[in-house]
Amino acid sequence: MTRIGEAEFSRICNGIIEDRKSIVKHNPIGPPDEILLWMLLSCLVSYLNLSELETPCFTGKPNAKTYRDAILFVLKDRRIDDFDISKYLDNLTN
Repeated sequence: MTRIGEAEFSRICNGIIEDRKSIVKHNPIGPPDEILLWMLLSCLVSYLNLSELETPCFTGKPNAKTYRDAILFVLKDRRIDDFDISKYLDNLTN
């Protein structure tokens, strides 16, 4: 199982923040917070090498809370160190 530490998670979040304008512009699926959380989840699925069975799937139309909950779920047992995920998600969406 691939795991992630705080430094790498922070680097991914900061990269998304740096590219925020371009990400939002080219992915008009919803409001900016939803788009950025969707992007982070997508990055985590790839980084953590999640299988199809491990990748969250959604019924209906997902929103920012859905993506946030999915990120928390994915990271639950895959963090190398116990860091506060919420502060990064808050920073990403504000």
